[in-house]
Amino acid sequence: MSVNNRSRAISVLVVSTLAFTVCFMVWMMFGVIGIPLKKQLGLNATQFGLLTAMPVLTGSLVRVPLGIWTDRFGGRIVLFVIMLLCVPAIFLMSYATEFWHFLVLGLFVGLAGGSFSVGTPYVARWFPKNQQGFAMGVFGAGNSGAAVNKFVAPVILVAAGWAMVPKVYAAIMLGTAIIFWLGSAHDPAHQVPASKGGFMAQLKALKDPRVLKYCQYYSIVFGGYVGLALWMVQYYVGEYGLDIRVAALLAACFSLPGGVLRAIGGYLSDKHGAHKVTWWVMWVSWICLFILSYPQTDFTIQTINGPQTYHIGLNVYTFTAVMGVLGVAFAFGKASVFKYISDDFPTNIGTISGIVGLAGGMGGFLLPILFGYLLDLTGVRSSAFMLLYGVVWVSLIWMYWTEVRRTDVLA
Repeated sequence: MSVNNRSRAISVLVVSTLAFTVCFMVWMMFGVIGIPLKKQLGLNATQFGLLTAMPVLTGSLVRVPLGIWTDRFGGRIVLFVIMLLCVPAIFLMSYATEFWHFLVLGLFVGLAGGSFSVGTPYVARWFPKNQQGFAMGVFGAGNSGAAVNKFVAPVILVAAGWAMVPKVYAAIMLGTAIIFWLGSAHDPAHQVPASKGGFMAQLKALKDPRVLKYCQYYSIVFGGYVGLALWMVQYYVGEYGLDIRVAALLAACFSLPGGVLRAIGGYLSDKHGAHKVTWWVMWVSWICLFILSYPQTDFTIQTINGPQTYHIGLNVYTFTAVMGVLGVAFAFGKASVFKYISDDFPTNIGTISGIVGLAGGMGGFLLPILFGYLLDLTGVRSSAFMLLYGVVWVSLIWMYWTEVRRTDVLA
């Protein structure tokens, strides 16, 4: 790679990562402003889950067509248009008054979530194959927008009310779109020829069983990340009785490493292979979710001195520490899954990343709703982690039978 091309590739990576960070921040907006809205609109836990998940639904459904259009037209124009289309919907959120208003506007704001399946192939094609995992990991660190949202939104909310948050976010999105356009570039050589890039032709990749497996992995490491990023602020408020600003700060201990460390996951995947990294990610996630699943419990046993009552449960510090470890595991896993894709499907990264991203996004859409339903049904907040624990079991079993039995993961 020449010096000129190298500098252009780095510029593309930097502005694309900035754009994705802002898009993700907007995508996660309801995770914070949804808390005062829950009280204002009188929502139960299931309705709150639906409110936070609506942007994730659109962001998931558009990922496949956006990935295909990126292969066909190039990522620069597609990502720029997405950001511009989101601005009016974000701004109008400030004037919504009914539950259905927020649901409808959330669908349009959700377009920002589709930016991932645009930026991933866009930045990957600017780098040689042995650096693509790292490049996609750096771009994917834009997931830290979930943490940025937890730092920024509570401050605006407390200072000026929740309605000011969408107004500020709309201005930030517009400014970032302009910066992205000025700092990015387009290379016609990165476009997939029409003979290879037709919609039906590229969707034939769905017949490959590897794609389905990568969808399952990503529904954990990304879907679980999105679901928990949306759920954690209200979890801290309800479980530990914290102020919304403190709750958001602690929730960022999960969201921040879950985003920024993705680049390290990409580097490790380049060096050791996607399989080894993903295998250990699943086991670390399994252990963390097992610990997090245990509810606050008081039990009484009979002793020689009479009945004794004991308490088992995570305090806020231990809970936050385990969540931080889980965030790191998810960060590595998000990068390693896309290293699988760049290794196995180098000619249509956009399409496959769109399909896998759709699966991960749908996980992020369904999980907050299921978290709310389980909470309404059982009254146990840790039921959210019980659900994720079961899903990780599926990934571990699937991975063992299809990969681990034929591979040395300890070397």
